[in-house]
Amino acid sequence: MRVFLCALVSVFLMGCVTQPTKKDMSAFQAAAPRSILVVPTINKSLDVDAPNYVLAALPVPIAEKGYYVFPVNTTKYVLEQEGYYEGERIHQQSTPVLAKLFDADAVLYVSINRWDAQFALLTTVVTVEFDYHLVSKDGTELWKENKRMQYQPQSNNAGHPLATLIVAVVNAAVARAAPNYMPLTQQANQQVFILGPNAIPNGPYWPTAAKY
Repeated sequence: MRVFLCALVSVFLMGCVTQPTKKDMSAFQAAAPRSILVVPTINKSLDVDAPNYVLAALPVPIAEKGYYVFPVNTTKYVLEQEGYYEGERIHQQSTPVLAKLFDADAVLYVSINRWDAQFALLTTVVTVEFDYHLVSKDGTELWKENKRMQYQPQSNNAGHPLATLIVAVVNAAVARAAPNYMPLTQQANQQVFILGPNAIPNGPYWPTAAKY
């Protein structure tokens, strides 16, 4: 009887788990974009290098989903020639105007909300958080998502407590001195564009992509 009650409680708890809400992709499917322009990001963090790292990591997962992605360095250069240097100013421009410069089907805007490493209790927590916003060349919102990822170094030393403490302090110091943001950034992009419940649909250049 006890086993049965435990099993019943487990089933009940599983049923109470909130499932991610599936977003409406009808606008995306109607627009059927083939090419995506990734513009420079808005940086709300204190790290001035964050935008370059994030921009470099964006094209790969989008291309893996089957879309043509304009080279980000070329995009940045062309926009600078047009007088657009700051991510904030670029994001304020009309999407149709930006898309027309490159003949792109859609424009991806990304904002960096978090890009930091915080030291607490002998550990360093590295955090990244991004807002993603995809807009069609006519200005229609096609898709948006938010993603936050964290990494906290863990000690696998099961030996002497003092040795474990020393290892934890060293790991925390290393993570704080030189945080490795890129694995988290790449994981966030993978979750958002490829693996997540609201990942963008397969594009026309994906080998087995469904036709719109």
